Amino acid sequence: MIRKLKSGEYRLYSRKVNPKSGKRRNLGTFGSRAAAEKHERQVQFFKRRG
Repeated sequence: MIRKLKSGEYRLYSRKVNPKSGKRRNLGTFGSRAAAEKHERQVQFFKRRG
């Protein structure tokens, strides 16, 4: 899940809420939406590699 920050950067959050904090886990901050989307695909790939 990608959100745009007030600073103009994009932050990638986990899809599920972290039970300990009650919020989504920050998976990285990127300068462009394309970079954030690319990293999101990488994260999903590694999650499925077991």
